[in-house]
Amino acid sequence: MSSFLNARIDSLAIGGNGVCRINGKVCFVPFACPGDLLALEITSEKKSYLTARIAAILEPSQSRVTPLCPVFGRCGGCAWQHIDYSCQLEQKYQMFSEALWRGARVDSAVISPVVPAPSPFGYRGRVQLKLYGGGTRLQIGFFRHGSHFVEDTPCGCPVARLPINHAMGQLRDVLARFSGVGQIPQINLEAGDQGLVATVNYIGPDRAQAIDFFTSERQRLSELSGVWLQSGRKSSLMHIWGDKLLFYGMPTGERHQEMSLEFAPGGFSQVNFQQNRIMSGLIRRMVRESKSKRLLDLYCGNGNFSLPLASDVISVTGVESYSGSIISAQANCHRNSVDNAAYLCADSSAAVSELVRNGMRFDTIILDPPRAGAADVIDSLCTVCPSTIIYISCDPSTLARDCGILAGRGFKVTESVPVDMFPQTPHLESVTMLKAV
Repeated sequence: MSSFLNARIDSLAIGGNGVCRINGKVCFVPFACPGDLLALEITSEKKSYLTARIAAILEPSQSRVTPLCPVFGRCGGCAWQHIDYSCQLEQKYQMFSEALWRGARVDSAVISPVVPAPSPFGYRGRVQLKLYGGGTRLQIGFFRHGSHFVEDTPCGCPVARLPINHAMGQLRDVLARFSGVGQIPQINLEAGDQGLVATVNYIGPDRAQAIDFFTSERQRLSELSGVWLQSGRKSSLMHIWGDKLLFYGMPTGERHQEMSLEFAPGGFSQVNFQQNRIMSGLIRRMVRESKSKRLLDLYCGNGNFSLPLASDVISVTGVESYSGSIISAQANCHRNSVDNAAYLCADSSAAVSELVRNGMRFDTIILDPPRAGAADVIDSLCTVCPSTIIYISCDPSTLARDCGILAGRGFKVTESVPVDMFPQTPHLESVTMLKAV
């Protein structure tokens, strides 16, 4: 052990690694827990930081727990199953508040505690299963950390919803009989409130063979309500059998009322429906407090956040670049008898410029951009002159960057609520309100 260095872990970094200092230099340690006293082996040394692996746990933290998953530490799906959930929430708050302070000088006084997940396990309604069928045994699971090797998960995934795990077991048995299984790199499983659809990514030359196989195996795939085939981009999606759509319920502004929202395979949907409902409630409160009348929803998807607000405002306009999601948003309007919402398929920045040229004005803009953030649309959205921006983010770093840019355009963060959409991982969502000053 003389070649190892001892260190105590102080905190966790945004990427999920433990943080300590060795000879005055920051060191990142995967699978560490705050409070751990560890024997470390340095694996990499850069100019400004080190990385290390755990050689031994000399004194475990009081927050260290036994992971539920037997492949935890090898599977790349989770990074924090070894950390008590209350500690996860504390660390997420620290990471979130520090990111907003560094990037936009947002005071912690306007940042709420992290909203905990009602179910820290069994919450995930969408998974991407990686497959390797080239060996003697079919492997289905997730990539190992830092590699493209498939870590087999025959017992299922603890963070996935129960129907998904049941379907994984059936797929394993069925695919073992398919001669073209080596041409399937991935299967997506997506669950609604009812129903579970699989999208098979097939890269083989004989697409008809895959269609015939999954059609013939329908009875053995009773956990699935539908199957699609994809052989390239989303435009290649082909329905094979069963459900074409999935549905989930969302609360509306009307007392005790819910609307049913559809989404199609290939379109975006939140993976944690319980937390999605909580976020919708946060956004509704912010809209009401802002006395919003006209909403612009950028990166709107299927209308997930803006449609439930339609009864609270005069009008809703949504913009999304993926046509499949816009088709769902328009269908959701019809299904729920919403007549004051319009959803457009377009690039967000170009759409905002066109709306302004047409004399459209909005007092509130809802943003739900991808992980890269909304820097490309900030200039155009500021021409709308909104009084309120509600920014939904899945990445604290890009949120902080964009809040800093918006501060330079005359907007101030008045409230930010981190929401734990992804327990057992370092990721989280957040809802942030900015006001024109």
